[in-house]
Amino acid sequence: MADLPVILPDWPAPACVKALQTTRLGGVSQGSYASLNLGDHVKDLPQHVAANRQLLSPYLPSEPVWLNQVHGVRVIDAALSSCLESADASFSTRKQVVCVTMTADCLPVLLCDQAGSVVAAVHAGWRSLCDGVIEATVKAMPVEPATLMAWLGPAIGPQAFEVGSEVRAQFMAQDAQAEHAFQAHGEKWLGDLYAIARQRLSRLGVTQVYGGGRCTYGEPETFFSFRRDGDTGRMASLIWLE
Repeated sequence: MADLPVILPDWPAPACVKALQTTRLGGVSQGSYASLNLGDHVKDLPQHVAANRQLLSPYLPSEPVWLNQVHGVRVIDAALSSCLESADASFSTRKQVVCVTMTADCLPVLLCDQAGSVVAAVHAGWRSLCDGVIEATVKAMPVEPATLMAWLGPAIGPQAFEVGSEVRAQFMAQDAQAEHAFQAHGEKWLGDLYAIARQRLSRLGVTQVYGGGRCTYGEPETFFSFRRDGDTGRMASLIWLE
């Protein structure tokens, strides 16, 4: 097996649920994309992206169902997906179908149920998080929300995610308790995407929530960060049923 420095989610998922989180380490890309860039929509060399994706193969039962992520709330069944659908979340009840989301500051959310019958991967950038991509994903999964657990992957942390009042207002318009996820920072606000995700999951009845302790912006040796670097690569959060 390849020896990539991946992160394995620390959560009590059933044995048949497999998941992994890549870092920026272990690939062939150069410069701004060094080194394990998995995003083919940035300006990295296509042959480098292809080689990096190939490095994932020993870990996975099949090619991931890559999405064209558009910061929306569309959710697809990965087992029925056509090539590169525009969506920001996918789920699967079929074994060996790999759901994936790519990020570089946005919040990746992995979901599974206690019985190990369904998995999902969610791209929760602030727009899609605000508009309800987590809610849409949970609704699409054919189980009761109370049976689900979630793992929050590496995202921009609450000390680095600075936004204007209009962003805070959008979140509060959707859920008043979002007020508690923002701290004043001069004329702007520091937002906690992890806290907002936990609020949204709790409101849905998902109480088993894990992860959420890393900051992509603050760990440049380990993670890509769009806000920190602008031109940068993408990491992947992957989940499937064995």
